[in-house]
Amino acid sequence: MTPAARPLWQRFLIFLLPLMLANILQSMSGTINNIYVGQLLGVESLAAVSLFFPIMFFLIAFVIGISAGATVLIGQAWGAGEIDRVKEVIGTTLTTTFLAGIIVGCLGTIFIDRIMLVLAAPLNILDDAARYARVMLVGMPVFFIFLFATSVLRGVGDTVTPLYALTLSIVVGLTVTPALIQGWMGLPQIGVSAAAVATILGSTASLTFLVLYLRMRGHPIAPDAVLLRHLRVRMPTLLTVLRIGIPTAIQTAAASVAAIVVVGLVNQFGSDATAAYGAVNQVLNYVQFPAISIGIAASIFAAQAIGAGQSGRLPGITRTALLTNLGLTGGLIALAYAFSRDLMALFIKNPDVVDVAQTLLHIVLGSVVLFGASSILAGVMRASGAVIMPMLFSLGAILLVQLPTAVLLSRTALGLHGIWWGYVASFSTMLALNAWYYLRVWKRQPIQKL
Repeated sequence: MTPAARPLWQRFLIFLLPLMLANILQSMSGTINNIYVGQLLGVESLAAVSLFFPIMFFLIAFVIGISAGATVLIGQAWGAGEIDRVKEVIGTTLTTTFLAGIIVGCLGTIFIDRIMLVLAAPLNILDDAARYARVMLVGMPVFFIFLFATSVLRGVGDTVTPLYALTLSIVVGLTVTPALIQGWMGLPQIGVSAAAVATILGSTASLTFLVLYLRMRGHPIAPDAVLLRHLRVRMPTLLTVLRIGIPTAIQTAAASVAAIVVVGLVNQFGSDATAAYGAVNQVLNYVQFPAISIGIAASIFAAQAIGAGQSGRLPGITRTALLTNLGLTGGLIALAYAFSRDLMALFIKNPDVVDVAQTLLHIVLGSVVLFGASSILAGVMRASGAVIMPMLFSLGAILLVQLPTAVLLSRTALGLHGIWWGYVASFSTMLALNAWYYLRVWKRQPIQKL
């Protein structure tokens, strides 16, 4: 049976599973580094690394947004068989992404000390947190390009090659982090900075692999003379990418700002609470990334269908994605509940801190399936260029629901627990709004190729 002749659910799963595994591996690279830091250097070092997590997401919000915008255009062009248009979008966006990485790296390095003070970082982890952040910021240009490259491949329907690249990244992390923490083979012992160095080296190795592998395979979007000619900023193409991508970037930035505010709230409860926050986030990544992956897959399938002039396939794509989210994300949530204490103990030695982290995880886990359904609806609508309303819904859920709920409940008897109830309220609100707009407005509008 040819790929095109397979039922939609089979094609969706074939595309999704490598994508989901790749996202899990990407998270695993950071998780393994954090396990090394927590077990070999202690809770304070883990707290220092955890403090950079929301800052990093804020800094890469632009790349996430521009990649989303480019992926929609690439998916539509790929579905229409317009390979030169695909390379034009890649060239413009890649050039913009590289320049953005340099700017973000420079500005972030200059202002990181002030950022840490704004976050009210506990004094006992302030120096380590700033040291780790500076090393990460130096590697932002490479990290940005790597993120974009994997997004491009998914836009043309290839989720296997990014999986290979991310496997290489995690192997580098497994090797470099403990080597630099413990000074193996005469290497310097550089403490928490080891995890940052491992991340940069992993991204560099994986990006090098992608270039060589795509060239060797003769992949349609492998770097070649045509792509090199497109390595410049074409304003009409960039403006179209930005029209779709900026709302996504704003949405991501808002989520990152919210995460920074949450870190500030958590820090008021001490470094143990910050360490618990880091451990909970690591586990949530593994539950959220499959949900995010399903949303990405739905968006790419929808974009390719629109590009091919087959908008009638969109309801089936949406339904398949929602059912997949219910089965896969729901199954992972059940496993995380069953093994929650063991999962927290991977990162934290102190039993009291493990208890706190386990309770926080229990509060937020179940709502991730709602987050996944919301991401699917927003992704399908984004594939047609409809990005403004989903962005506004997301902003409203974050700024008007999550943060006020977290702030208010953290000041009640719930204390630290109240912060995590803000996530539950936000995810529920976001799904309700996206579902209403999808059913009542978007489905009744004509869908056209951009």
